[in-house]
Amino acid sequence: MEQMRLQKYLSQAWICSRRKAEDYITRWLVTVDWEVAQIGMKVSWDEKIIFLEKAITEQKKQVYYKINKPRGIETTCASNWENAIVDIIDIKERVFPIWRLDKETTGLLLLTNDWRLANYLMHPRYEHSKEYVVEVFWPITDEALNKMAHWVKVLWSQTKNAEVKRLSSGTFSIVLTEWRNRQIRRMVESVGFQVKKLKRVRVENIELWNLDFWEYKHLNNKEIEQLFTILKIDQVWLLNS
Repeated sequence: MEQMRLQKYLSQAWICSRRKAEDYITRWLVTVDWEVAQIGMKVSWDEKIIFLEKAITEQKKQVYYKINKPRGIETTCASNWENAIVDIIDIKERVFPIWRLDKETTGLLLLTNDWRLANYLMHPRYEHSKEYVVEVFWPITDEALNKMAHWVKVLWSQTKNAEVKRLSSGTFSIVLTEWRNRQIRRMVESVGFQVKKLKRVRVENIELWNLDFWEYKHLNNKEIEQLFTILKIDQVWLLNS
């Protein structure tokens, strides 16, 4: 049975961050097989881990959802955030969002309890395709679109090439293979415009389609199989029935 540090265990069980886990452990709030836990100890999912007198168990079945996030909602899982998305939606499994969408950005968000998939999608060494539809306040020039398609300077470094396509005088789509904080908004500002609306419509093969705000659904088997194939990772868990 694979072992991991207790702090990582508590994080992957979505109890708290690793840093907060250290605080709980040092305060003797965690036990392992009825013994008081120690910082740095290694555990596995078959051991009896108890936090605040409640047993922590691994979620055996991996689940995958997509949701259309409206404006004004945080994508954090922290319960101390007002309007945190996982506190508002009615999903019975303990899930977390893959990637963030800032509070003013709408559109596709993936929710799962599969940490392996999250790692492949979020780690900087992997380049994954994410598509957005952007509306600006004024008609945008071809020159500005061309600049964003090649590179612009964001946070003291150049962006990678992007696929940019005009949709109307003030609307365009952009496909990125990197992720930086508020990247599209900063890119638009760097060429002299300002974002009015920003919506994510696709992550790799997973598309938003016609989901209404707040509507969410399981990824179907075809979507999951294609996503795992694109990411080149083995799918060892059961798909949704």
